[in-house]
Amino acid sequence: MTYSLQLYTVRRPLEEDLPGTIARIAEIGFTQVEPYNFVATADALAEAFAAHGISAPSGHAPLLAEDQDEIFAAAKKLGITTVIDPFIPAERWQDATNIEKTAAGLNAAARKGAGYGIRVGYHNHAWELESKINGTTALEYFESLLDPELVLEVDTYWAAVGGQDPAALLRRLGDRVKFIHIKDGPLTTENLDQLPAGQGRVAIWDVLDAASSLETGVVEFDDYAGDIFEGIAESLAYLNNGKA
Repeated sequence: MTYSLQLYTVRRPLEEDLPGTIARIAEIGFTQVEPYNFVATADALAEAFAAHGISAPSGHAPLLAEDQDEIFAAAKKLGITTVIDPFIPAERWQDATNIEKTAAGLNAAARKGAGYGIRVGYHNHAWELESKINGTTALEYFESLLDPELVLEVDTYWAAVGGQDPAALLRRLGDRVKFIHIKDGPLTTENLDQLPAGQGRVAIWDVLDAASSLETGVVEFDDYAGDIFEGIAESLAYLNNGKA
């Protein structure tokens, strides 16, 4: 398994010292990262990645809110081959009509992305699992509307917070899931409660076993009460050590 780091995890250090932060991530042992909102920082990120042997197979960008051509062009510059929309607000997951509009928008984005050689995906929070549409979760209803080439990145922590067994959800979603977010904690909505992988309530290895078509496992903290670099180092060490 290849592990990546969602750069939102280190957003504050990145704002203060982008090259130094990428260098520190490489020193910890990551060879892949997942940039976020990368259009404005694409040049600086590309330089830092080249200096430290970092690649970015996936990246987050608001495809339904900003210029898609700019996003895909920046992704090409960074070598990103899958652009994932990371956030559609909760109110747009409460009824079938809005979900169908979101799916149609991402299907159209995927057609445009194909012209750049880039795949499109979506990343969930808790509300897509809390909401029920036609007897299933809103996320699963949404998945049924997506064109075959689209992918999902399942945030397994937020899936659990949303009331789902993340491993069972991954098995139901099957081959659609190419990325997951790996995070841990007590399954609360307080981001500062999050913990390094293996120290909370998420059954990390069950989750990884259930993601049958997984390409990359992406370590992420939405926030962390301790030293964030220590937290991501502990997560990577736990993952690299394998099942106990």
